[in-house]
Amino acid sequence: MKRVLSYLKPYIPRMTLGLFIKMFGTFMDLGLPWVLAYIIDNVIPTGKMSGILWWGAAMLVLSVSARTLNIIANRMAAAVARDSIKGLRHDLFDKILSLSGTQLDHFGIPSLESRMTSDTYNIHNMIGMMQRIGVRAPIILIGGIIITSTLEPVLTLVLAGVLPLLGFIVYFVSRKGIPLYTQLQASADRLVAVVRENITGVRVIKALSKTRYEKNRFAGVNEEVSSKELKAGTVMAATNPSMNLVFNIGLTLVIIVGAFRVNSGASLPGKIVAFLSYFAIMLHAVMAITRIFVVYSRAFASAGRIAQVLKTAEDLPVQPSNAIPSDYHIEFRNVSFSYTSEPCIEGISFGIKKGESLGIIGSTGSGKTTLINLLMRFYDINEGSILIDGQDIRSVNKKELHRKFGVAFQNDILFADSIYENISLGRDIPRERVLKAINDAQAASFVNELEDGIEHKLAIKGSNLSGGQKQRLLISRAMAGGPEILILDDSSSALDYKTDSLLRKAIRENYRGATTIVIAQRISSVMKLDNIIVIEDGRMAGYGNHDELIRTCEVYREIYQSQMMS
Repeated sequence: MKRVLSYLKPYIPRMTLGLFIKMFGTFMDLGLPWVLAYIIDNVIPTGKMSGILWWGAAMLVLSVSARTLNIIANRMAAAVARDSIKGLRHDLFDKILSLSGTQLDHFGIPSLESRMTSDTYNIHNMIGMMQRIGVRAPIILIGGIIITSTLEPVLTLVLAGVLPLLGFIVYFVSRKGIPLYTQLQASADRLVAVVRENITGVRVIKALSKTRYEKNRFAGVNEEVSSKELKAGTVMAATNPSMNLVFNIGLTLVIIVGAFRVNSGASLPGKIVAFLSYFAIMLHAVMAITRIFVVYSRAFASAGRIAQVLKTAEDLPVQPSNAIPSDYHIEFRNVSFSYTSEPCIEGISFGIKKGESLGIIGSTGSGKTTLINLLMRFYDINEGSILIDGQDIRSVNKKELHRKFGVAFQNDILFADSIYENISLGRDIPRERVLKAINDAQAASFVNELEDGIEHKLAIKGSNLSGGQKQRLLISRAMAGGPEILILDDSSSALDYKTDSLLRKAIRENYRGATTIVIAQRISSVMKLDNIIVIEDGRMAGYGNHDELIRTCEVYREIYQSQMMS
């Protein structure tokens, strides 16, 4: 919570001003019962209408002033909550973007989405409520006790005897409630994950008639969330009736004792009326404190989840620069890596000279994409080294490293924006280069047919395009930046053979200066490249050009025969 509340520091002056305004407004509210008691006990017995009118006018001024000041303070509190959470969301989003692949796998995308949305919303509610009710309620309680002690010390002792019981109830319930809300948020993460999967794969679900199965799966996780919410809500809901019971017992005692004191002449009726008014005001304040603790319990759990992300240490630090002699533009030296305990990549060694092309082929799950993830340092290798121009990538600033690449990933995304913005992607690439990249990627044939051309707006994830059209735009994005290293990760699988052939020809002719890496399932996409790596179960089964591999690599020969000879 301390880490999250640090975002309030820039707004301390505004919060302090709002605090004083709220205090003055609350003091005016506290003055109303005292004025009422004075009118009943001192003004009415005189029989002077002018005195009643004057003091009545004073009550009106106090009431209007209190409402006005409270409204101003509440608006200031809302502004502080809005602006502080805006800063928190910004830093949380920035931190999420900087997480490594391992850290993203650890948290999970649905959980990070939940932390960005529902968790920040819970904290926003708490900050606003603490400034509005968190200031007003304690002042009413403390101020009410002070004022009532001047009116009726004996009755105030009855009231003071109730407060420790109220404090115990709040402490006990909040202690039980906070862990329950933490569990609830974890269940909500799983709910978000299921919803996300179903929305993304809704076409597959319908096509395979799995609607009922997914409904049942959702019902299960939804039931889990409802159960956790019911449990947390039941515990926190015990606060309200418990405190009401204690307070009403105290109120009953006050009425009984007050009646005896008025009857004996030890007190005046106006003071008893004022005391009961204060008691009612303080009861509302206690109920408000109950709501605060419910909101605080949620916010405390959410703050812990957010702080967990913000405090996540950098696990891919830039290491001291170390130039290593190398004849290659890109070189893997005995590289091994594992996502879990089982090795995914083991003993990989190869080199690519500047301007050369490399194909990577192998069965699904053999580790092809992992090589690219390691090259771009989304994960750190366990053993060996990866060099670019003789420099270990671990000694290169990540932004500087990523500027070298133009990448079209296997499962890449298009945004709900224009074609130009999807290709430029905030890099301010001139329109001429974007158009050239579209032409080289064989996307001009359909882009030019659109009424608004490259200004055509795409739907979310490019859902208004075919699979082949999406892939060509993604390849255009990779090419448009004029990359030093061009990577196409199975990004032409939806293209027909003719379009794929024209794409490979455009790469050979127009991107000769770029070192090109092509990951493919189709052997036709890599057979004309300078060199080809054959990956099987995370190991190199062969390395060389097409002709060499046909002679020396049985795995490559089997792939060639199954695809090209059938």
